[in-house]
Formats: sequence, structure tokens, C-alpha cells
Amino acid sequence: MIKKLCTGVIMAAVFFTAAAQRITSSFDKDWRFSKLDEKGAEQPSFNDAAWQKLDVPHDWSIEGPYDRNNKTGRGGGYLPNGIGWYRKHFTVPADYAKRKVAVEFDGVMANSDVWINGHHLGSRPFGYVSLYYDLTPYLNFNGTNTIAVKTDNSVQPASRWYSGAGIYRHTRLIATNVVSIAPWSVFVTTPQVTKSNAIIAIQTVVVNDSKAQQKVVVQTTLMDVEGREVATTKSNQTVDGGKQATVQQQLTVANPSVWDVDHPNLYKAVVKVMLATKVLDEVVTNFGIREFRFDAATGFYLNGKNRKLKGVCLHHDGGAMGAAVPLRIWEKRLLVMKEVGVNAIRTAHNPMAPEFLDLCDRMGFFVMNETFDTWTARKSNAEFGYNLYFNDWWQKDTRDVVMRDRNHPSVI
Repeated sequence: MIKKLCTGVIMAAVFFTAAAQRITSSFDKDWRFSKLDEKGAEQPSFNDAAWQKLDVPHDWSIEGPYDRNNKTGRGGGYLPNGIGWYRKHFTVPADYAKRKVAVEFDGVMANSDVWINGHHLGSRPFGYVSLYYDLTPYLNFNGTNTIAVKTDNSVQPASRWYSGAGIYRHTRLIATNVVSIAPWSVFVTTPQVTKSNAIIAIQTVVVNDSKAQQKVVVQTTLMDVEGREVATTKSNQTVDGGKQATVQQQLTVANPSVWDVDHPNLYKAVVKVMLATKVLDEVVTNFGIREFRFDAATGFYLNGKNRKLKGVCLHHDGGAMGAAVPLRIWEKRLLVMKEVGVNAIRTAHNPMAPEFLDLCDRMGFFVMNETFDTWTARKSNAEFGYNLYFNDWWQKDTRDVVMRDRNHPSVI
């Protein structure tokens, strides 16, 4: 959604555009797909006119055919595996030339490679982690751009359950100013919670991708469950050119409405980076005010009360829908679970899509947010799974999951 506009200013040799705030757009529409190992498909000149037209999220494996001879085996539902290619042609506004532009994927299954205009952006074996790539150096701002994504789950069996294949979660294009809030860097914690007051700590990383030093103000405003402003603070911060700075802030909320599974009250932290009165960037983060702890003898406590975790294990697929699961299906499933007394979910055995955790925040569930099914061990019916990549990737994958999901009050 496009934020409100602000006028351009010139400061320290940096030009801030008239629409200087963050613009986040869905990138799900108008992809082309081929279930073949297409040679040269990463190049802009490649002819994809005959490819299938579709929108993502898309799981090509669930389309079949089922065959007991498919290498995925019983864990993969005897559904097909292999290589799939996605391509998308798009343009960006000319004034994006003064911005940073990135693409974000909530999940690509699996062993993905991504190119923009023929430039390789990166590879990622893990299919359950979000991907964030900077497109800025390689974009055409006065013509067409081509993004290409190769997915490869040829080596099987790789999973003890149905994993899906392709760009099976949402995507988005993110345009920011050259001075902006770093991805996933806003971190909200509630180190002290009482009935009368709650202390809210906010950490924000500001990135300055210009060459000049910038003196900015970081303003954080807290909004309650009714959308009313309950606290605000400002911090002056100098960020050198090509550097980043971490800003620590603390606010107090009087008479807080705490988050729990019976009353999942959600607050918002609105963090703005400002140059004088001009807003350069803004990130809104939902969070819950709650305190929890585990005791070896007596179990789990939330807001001082002993709570029993009545849980289920949920995989990321939607049964016959495959791995590209519409949000309404998750909502209906969680409503049924509420009815039978479930209050906790283990994400068996990998991170869910961000919108699933948003639902758990709003509907009131505790979540055990797992990272991956195995370390270096080979598991039966999944001999070629994450164990092949653990030693090289566990640290980055774990960090990205924690950074992305750490503000969800449901995650305990």
C-alpha cells in the first residue's frame, strides 16, 4: 500500500523523492512457469511465450500425477519432483532510480536460484525460509525487467511429509529511501509487565546507503488495541554514509491490555525515520504485551499464571490443497482447534508462512516455532533432506527465522 506523500528535500547531497516513504507491493501476479529444466531461462532474452501463465503462491507438485514410482515416495505423497522455472516481466516507476528496491519471497521450495536481468542474486537450499534480495544495482528504470527463479527438488526422498514445490508462498516488491529501516530489524520486547504498567523496549536498525552522513530522528509511537496513541518517543541519530546504526528506545504503557490465548490483545509499534519533519521510512509492527517463563517443576507461566499447553503438531500443507495454502483454510482449521480446546501449536517441523503466525497472534495460540526437521542425521524416507545442508546453512537459516518471527506474541 502506498503511504502518504511528502515533499522532496535536499540535505547533505542526498535527494529524497517526493514519495519518500516505504512502498510495499504484492509481487504475486503475472508469472510464467515451466516444469522443465530450461537452459538459459535466467537470461532476459529467453523466450517464455509458451510457458504457463499463473499467479503465485503456486505448488506445481500437487498437480500430479500420482505415481507409486515417483522418487518422493510415501512422505511426498508419491507426487512428482524435479526442476521448475518461474519468470516475471515487470517495470518500475522511473523515480525508483533514487530508491532501494528489493524482492522478498516468503518461501521457495526448494534449492532455489534467483536472477534479475541475468544477474545471479543468490541460492538457498532451505524451502521454508524467507528470501530477501536487493535488486537495485541491476534494475532497468526506463524499461522492462525480468526476474527468474529456478527451483529444484530432484534429489529424493527429501522429506518425511509432503513439502510441495515452487514459489508456494507470497512475494512482494519493497521500495525504500536510501535512508531506511533495515529488513526485520525492528525488535519489540516487554521486559517488565504488571497490571499497572508495562515497559516496552524497541530496537531499530537504520541503514544509510547514501555517501553522506545523515542526522535523522527515529520516532516510535505505540497504539493500543483500539488504535489510540498511548506512548511516543524520539531519538536523534547520526548515521555515517554507507553505515548503519542501532537505536534503542524504551516506553511505558499504563494499565496495559495483556496478550493471552483468551484475550489476544495486539498493540502496534509505529517506527518512523525522519529528516526534520519529513518521513523517510515507516515500519508498523504488531506485538503483544506479555510475560512468560518456563519452570522445570511446574511448567509454563503466562502473565504470572500457570498455563497448560494443550497442543497439536501442524505441517505447512493444506491437505489436498498442497503447500500453497489459502489463509481462509488455516483460519477454519484453527477455529475448529479452538473449539476442541487446543491452545498450542508445534510447527512440525519447519517455519510456517508469516500469515500463519499473524493468525495465531490474532486468534490466541501459543506456538513452538521449529526451524528444521534434522541436523546432520539421515532420516528414513528423507535421506536427502536438510541433513545435506545443515553444516553450511544452519546459522543463517536460524538467524533469518528468528529475525523474521521474533515479534509474534504467539511464539513462545
